[in-house]
Amino acid sequence: MLIRRAEVWDHGIADVRLTGDRIAEVGTLSPHPGEAVVDAAGGALLPGLHDHHIHLAGLAVRASSLLCGPPEVTTADALARQLQEPGSGWIRGIGYHESVMGLPDARALDRLVADRPLRIQHRSGRLWLLNSLALAELLERTEAPPGLDREKGHLFDEDRWLQAALGSSPPDFARISAELGRFGVTGVTDMSPRNDAANAAHVSRQRATGALLQHCVLAGELSLADALPGNWGLGPAKLHLHEAAFPDFDETVGFIAAAHGQGRGVAVHCVSEIELVFALAVLEAAGAQRGDRIEHASVASLELVARMAALGLAVCVQPHFVAERGDRYLADVEPQHHGDLYRLRSLIEAGLPLAGGSDAPFVSHDPWEAMAAAVSRRTREGQIIGAEEALTPEESLALYVADPLDLTRRRRIAPGDPADLCLLNQPWSAAREALSSTAVRATIFSGDLVHQAPA
Repeated sequence: MLIRRAEVWDHGIADVRLTGDRIAEVGTLSPHPGEAVVDAAGGALLPGLHDHHIHLAGLAVRASSLLCGPPEVTTADALARQLQEPGSGWIRGIGYHESVMGLPDARALDRLVADRPLRIQHRSGRLWLLNSLALAELLERTEAPPGLDREKGHLFDEDRWLQAALGSSPPDFARISAELGRFGVTGVTDMSPRNDAANAAHVSRQRATGALLQHCVLAGELSLADALPGNWGLGPAKLHLHEAAFPDFDETVGFIAAAHGQGRGVAVHCVSEIELVFALAVLEAAGAQRGDRIEHASVASLELVARMAALGLAVCVQPHFVAERGDRYLADVEPQHHGDLYRLRSLIEAGLPLAGGSDAPFVSHDPWEAMAAAVSRRTREGQIIGAEEALTPEESLALYVADPLDLTRRRRIAPGDPADLCLLNQPWSAAREALSSTAVRATIFSGDLVHQAPA
């Protein structure tokens, strides 16, 4: 394939030849006989975007779930209306936040839905709320796990048990992969802490059948080091912290040491200041190494930013949280910490390598919306959070062209590099003024055209 008259990222107007799954030439080129030719007409040609923090399975099942939290649902009455779904069998809700009606127990949920088993996932992804029918049906199938509070119907950190009890099979990724392709995404890093050999096998099958078009790096358990086939990436070991129940300090240091022994970094989930303090303490005790990273860094004082920099960490940020949840943060977070919310500029100035991830399905998986949020720092209701933390459009794009296996490196369009590309329908000078996935004209994955916008 020959792409002609493209505004090549970091190069200028040029032609780009693709041979197989690699970029063969960049320059002033003539078509070969029978070669497919795409006229870019001056549109920007970018490296394919990479979502550095996503949950593929959760995103795939989102379409069959009901949204149960803000902004769609904000009150108990609105939740009751949302759950009135026709049909029979299980009802699955997602995105719940305690601002709707606290953390309801099974009896409270029975008043909303009494005739069907109901499970609602908290937006943290770690807690399921069950009504009485759901609780009874699950316990009829198997014994209660340690993370189940039978009195309340609260199931904490037991997704694997829930899937086994329900007899769930892993979802197909074809629909969400096509959506990601429309956004110009050619790679993802799946960040589920429970990714194991079974998840690796499913992703491998999805890649082999063409259901998953993107390159996939898997983070997750230590066991992944022995489970992954050689044609796609082994990501960091995932450490998912929760300030209500921190793991044993010495065992956590041992986990980090074991990951380092596998040649892997660790990715530590930190959405509160105390979680970040704990993460930095265990990394200091274990000895941080290249490839260690903080996920989210949702609340980070400048002192903690300096400690992250001293350890040589990278940070995977989610700018879109400011847009989707910023109004709730301003209400829930103490005012003295508002300036610490989802920092960007301060992290760059401290020398921390950054990459961008969506954390979908918990927020939108459109990276262009996240880029726009990184530039505007604007909430849904129009409030600005940390205007001094804003990035330029070029810096926001750079978050999504970082090398997923080395966040200090930005991918290029050069001979020998992978033929994973995102072609826009306009020059970058126009696209940067209104960062939007509507500008994506075509997505090329491993040299193949996997998405082309209608003319």
